[in-house]
Amino acid sequence: MSDPAEKLKVYLVGGAVRDRVMGVAAGQAGDRAGDRDWVVIGSSPQQMIGLNFTPVGSDFPVFLHPHSREEYALARTERKTSRGYHGFKFNTDPDVTLRQDLSRRDFSMNAMAMDDQGQIIDPFGGQDDIAAKQIKHVSAAFAEDPVRILRLARFSARFKDQGFAPAESTLQYCQKMVDSGEVEALVAERVWQECYRVLSGNHMSVFIEVLRECGALKVIFPEIDALFGVPQVPKYHPEIDTGLHILLCLDAVDKLTDNAAVKFAVLTHDLGKALTPEDELPRHRGHELRGVEPVLALCKRLGVPTEFREFAVKVCQYHLHYHRLAELRATTVLRMLEALDSFRKPERVADFCNSCLADQRGRTGLENRPDICSQKLIAMHRAALEINGGDIAKRLATKQDSNAKRSLGETINAEIRRQRVQAIAAYQAVNSG
Repeated sequence: MSDPAEKLKVYLVGGAVRDRVMGVAAGQAGDRAGDRDWVVIGSSPQQMIGLNFTPVGSDFPVFLHPHSREEYALARTERKTSRGYHGFKFNTDPDVTLRQDLSRRDFSMNAMAMDDQGQIIDPFGGQDDIAAKQIKHVSAAFAEDPVRILRLARFSARFKDQGFAPAESTLQYCQKMVDSGEVEALVAERVWQECYRVLSGNHMSVFIEVLRECGALKVIFPEIDALFGVPQVPKYHPEIDTGLHILLCLDAVDKLTDNAAVKFAVLTHDLGKALTPEDELPRHRGHELRGVEPVLALCKRLGVPTEFREFAVKVCQYHLHYHRLAELRATTVLRMLEALDSFRKPERVADFCNSCLADQRGRTGLENRPDICSQKLIAMHRAALEINGGDIAKRLATKQDSNAKRSLGETINAEIRRQRVQAIAAYQAVNSG
């Protein structure tokens, strides 16, 4: 079977080339594991369709290879026409050169191409910047697209373990975008998309730090930015600053789980501390309840998925219950387990424990604090799960009094709850130490 791409002037571009230069497995450090992107020079939509490529995308001509289904994009230039991510006009004439196409890309590490002989084309010093371990913009056009601030923060997180950091000049361009109001044109969907990619990996703390360093955090995540500078009681929080506490918590949760929903809950669990009345500082009585409203506001603004929102709200509400587990009555423990919907979704308990343990360890000098509560809460949940609701329902159905004030369903639910409380209390009695 002949390859129609052989009739085109084609170059491999993007993450696949960057990964090759960095010496990592294909896609390991890229956006989409194993994917390859191609740019086509000197062609047209009509020729691509004539070669059985399938057109996709509405903004500029991108085509799917008829066999591999990989993306082939016509070389293009762009011109800024209005604010925001979509404020560009594209030119895909056949005379657009490879250099022109590469010049519109975000970072030099992503502005390299490779020909069919394996030769790297690197007009903007991507290999040098990779050697210097810096994430650097290609040109002044970087400042025209606010999404690139998010990408800078995400790439800083993604390549943290390899020692990469943003170039100072690139951070300055980001600051200009903030000052000009360009960041305010960011589409919520794109913000969440970039955020989710980081939450699905590691170093969300780096993502937040980079956004804060260039001034974008206060625009994109004002609820999180408001935590920096808010003091806490040094006895419990040697790091004192609430914003620093969140960064430490994010580092801690990276060591506990890969679950993005858990990491999002850790990011937002203390938003209520920014709302503590000044005369009550550095204490934060009731912050877990005050935090619910800003969590919901952030989730609504960014279109955060329901699963993430619901779990984050519960961690915000109940994380102090976890820390005070030894003091809780069995009825309170059961209410917390019910609020977590843990009898329908048992995995929620381990996720909740990881969120709260990250909160415990996100404190200066306490990063290796022993995990005391998780095993106990999981054991109490397991004891409550052993109560057989089906057996209870069968037994009570045969004894139902037609004159009873409660319906059979209410009676069954009350008995299940009573026995679950007993099971939890029995565990507490034996394991009170």
